[in-house]
Amino acid sequence: MKKRPAAAPRIERVSLRLYVAGRLLNSVRARENLRQLCDRHLISLDDLEVVDVLSEPRRAVADEVLVTPTLIRLVPAPRIRVIGDLSDPATVLAALGVEAVPP
Repeated sequence: MKKRPAAAPRIERVSLRLYVAGRLLNSVRARENLRQLCDRHLISLDDLEVVDVLSEPRRAVADEVLVTPTLIRLVPAPRIRVIGDLSDPATVLAALGVEAVPP
């Protein structure tokens, strides 16, 4: 008999950092898409920090961010990066390891 793989643990708390570049269109879209994603799907967002690389370039260098927008899941470990305007919620949730909450 074939065993089913164990289900991945459900992540209920996350800490995120979003790197953007001022008011550029992709950065504005990423902020809005992340806000909608959090409102609709994330169970508990412990911390969300938005860093503008135009005003804080050293932070981007320290986190090795080469393009914006970039979303980094800080907690739980390991760190995971999602690059782009976060317009595909299913892909972003899967990459972050967060289970979607049914509507």
